[in-house]
Parts: sequence; C-alpha cells; structure tokens
Amino acid sequence: MGRIEVVDYDARWPKTFERLRSRIWTALREVALSIEHVGSTSVPGLAAKSIIDISIVVPERSHVQTGISRLATLGYVHRGDLGIEGREAFANPDGLPRHNLYLCPRDSVALANHLAIRNYLRSHPEVAREYGELKKRLAERFPHDIDGYIDGKTTMLLTMLRATGFSPEQLREIERANRK
Repeated sequence: MGRIEVVDYDARWPKTFERLRSRIWTALREVALSIEHVGSTSVPGLAAKSIIDISIVVPERSHVQTGISRLATLGYVHRGDLGIEGREAFANPDGLPRHNLYLCPRDSVALANHLAIRNYLRSHPEVAREYGELKKRLAERFPHDIDGYIDGKTTMLLTMLRATGFSPEQLREIERANRK
C-alpha cells in the first residue's frame, strides 16, 4: 500500500458509489439483497481515505459462491476472507475508481459492524467530526503503516459499536479480526 492519505469529505463519493453499485447490481440482482455504501466515504462530512467501501449483502452463506462466480464475470478477483470471517474480499478490475468490495451474508458480524458504524456516524455528526480528526492525525503519524493506522482507530470504533448494542462476544470477534 502507498501513503495513507485522509482527505476532507468529497461530495462525489456517493455518485462514485452509485456508478459502481449499478454495475455490480446487473450481475448480482438475482442473488443479492442489497449493495451497501459503507466505510467513511458513506458518511456525509466525514474525512476519509478516498476509497469507496462496498458491501454486497446476500441472504445466506449458501449464496456466497454464486456471488463470487458472478463477480468474476465483471473482472473481480476473489481474495478470500483476508482473516475476517463472514466477509469475502475482492480485487478490483482495472479502470474502475478505487474501491474495496466485500460480499457478506446478512447475518455476518463483519457486515453488522460496517452498517452499525456507518449508521452511528451518520446520526452523530459530532462523533463523526472527532473520528475524522483522529483519522487525519493517524494518517500523519503512520503514513506508511496501515496496521498502526487501523490500531489507532480501534478504541474509538469499539466505543461506537458498544453504543449501538454490540455484545462483548461480537466486540471480541471484531478486535481479533483487527489484529490479523
């Protein structure tokens, strides 16, 4: 990974997500429940790395393989779960805007994590501002160390998840995944 750069919110991010979502939906509309814009670029006003995070939601784990096969027809390369159970990751085809693409069964903790953080930050603009400031400081402190950057965000993210009702067991699972 290159230099970690956190930039101020860009009003083009939702439009970029929608273009990517439309393209993906054509191949997955018969298997997916929804395609969600998650991560910091999905929160109006929040500073972020300029990479769109997308989670494709499928009804059950039994639909994951079909989703993987259909994404391959669009040029996505399956990368496995990258150590996070319930979240399959993909490498992007050339020529598309930078994005992280995930495929998750609707009952996965990884998906619940993404949606809870997004929704919490959308409904708590002061926390979103503080989180954006933290991310900028971490990017300055760890410009080439993604693990340091992620570790620096963990306490604040876990606090938000606790506030949304995540159980201690779910929080431990998320902490374990962040350490991988």
